[in-house]
Amino acid sequence: MQNNITTFDKSKFIPYSIGFDSLFDRLFEMDMGSSGYPPYNISKVDDHNYVIEMAVAGFSKNDVELELADGELTVRSKEKNNKNNLNDNSSLIHQGISNRSFVRKFTLSDEIFVKNAEMKDGMLRIKLEKVIPEHKKPKLINIK
Repeated sequence: MQNNITTFDKSKFIPYSIGFDSLFDRLFEMDMGSSGYPPYNISKVDDHNYVIEMAVAGFSKNDVELELADGELTVRSKEKNNKNNLNDNSSLIHQGISNRSFVRKFTLSDEIFVKNAEMKDGMLRIKLEKVIPEHKKPKLINIK
């Protein structure tokens, strides 16, 4: 059974949430019709660390671009020069490894930062860390 996020009534939460307008807007503007390529995993390592693993067989680190802008991490393939590949692959009988372009976007919270990214054995690993600033950490308020 599939739940449709567009039927969610965000107005019910407005009286109880202050300053979350942009978060609700970002969540409801997400592209729900993505192709599923390339496949990926998101793992929670511990309370403050996450890893995104993306299967990008056939791509080198020079073929993939990561961009972080306004709380959105975008992973995309760079345009390849396929003219040279057509001549090199003239004896190719079956091509099962995809060479198509892709764009994959992840919405990150304000506390999540990209630590690093590495490409090894056809897997792109993006390490994320949750850093809570001092002003957001719990503190006791004195009552006068």
